Amino acid sequence: MPFYVYILLCRDGSFYTGYTKDIDERTRLHESGKGARYTRTHKPKQVAYVELFESRAKAMKREREIKKLSHQQKLNLINSRNTNE
Repeated sequence: MPFYVYILLCRDGSFYTGYTKDIDERTRLHESGKGARYTRTHKPKQVAYVELFESRAKAMKREREIKKLSHQQKLNLINSRNTNE
């Protein structure tokens, strides 16, 4: 079963990074206030970025890498992915 690493753009301009098996369900949870504590106070606006992985371990590793990036680096990552599609 695939795992997704995603970045949410929040309404205040901040980013939230996470991983999940079901991106649609996880997004619904974030939007309803039942996802991560961060997205309860920083309401999500949209899914800005998604990567697909074959294992939980690889997804978790990538999530950690992305969480270490600065705001600008995350923005660059999002923009580079959107440009290449």
